[in-house]
Amino acid sequence: MFDALDREHLKNKWDQVQANVKAACERSGRSLDEVHVIGVSKTVEADVMNASIEFGVKILGENRVQEILRKYEDVVDGPQWHLIGHLQTNKVKYIIDRVDMIHSVDSIKLAKEINKQAAKQGKKMKVLIQVDMANEASKFGLPADQVRDLLGQVSELDHIEVEGLMFIAPFIQDQDLIRSYFRAMKDLFESLKTLTYDNVSMKHLSMGMTNDYELAIEEGATLLRVGTGIYGPRDYT
Repeated sequence: MFDALDREHLKNKWDQVQANVKAACERSGRSLDEVHVIGVSKTVEADVMNASIEFGVKILGENRVQEILRKYEDVVDGPQWHLIGHLQTNKVKYIIDRVDMIHSVDSIKLAKEINKQAAKQGKKMKVLIQVDMANEASKFGLPADQVRDLLGQVSELDHIEVEGLMFIAPFIQDQDLIRSYFRAMKDLFESLKTLTYDNVSMKHLSMGMTNDYELAIEEGATLLRVGTGIYGPRDYT
């Protein structure tokens, strides 16, 4: 049961994240307007999500299609929905009319399916290209040296707008190594701004989670995916 004490705790956690974001922006000489926090709401129920929206969360991030479908109708209107987890091509059709952005495009096959389903809805879907900058075999994402080729192929699709890149850093303690990955992502991001495809722009760099989002801000992130830092530990039961 989500009670008044839980609401107060949630509000305090959200306020702390906001304070941390502000401090990181000040340290790095960035404007707060450049940085957007996504409340990663996996395993979180609609009543908690609604309270977080009341407190200021404007973007909800879900990892799984099933979670979006289960909670979508019970969450108040207003926030954007972002699909931030791996997306199978056979599930695109279920969320194409519900999400505002898909962070995890890493193949032309997936891009074509998103384009096909978006065309049926008469919309252009905003997407990010997921990059495996750390070369982790267990992670989804495209090797950095293949991103330009994929963007060239995606440029021929009429119902997709590529708005940047996404990266999931390794869950490690070495802050210097994490920073080096973020810095490499920013370098790649900046290098792709020279592309002149009509449907490709480098507006957003999605990187940084609860354990490293302040580092990500300092290295140029515009979208932060913060779950535990807002909603607390996950209950996977």
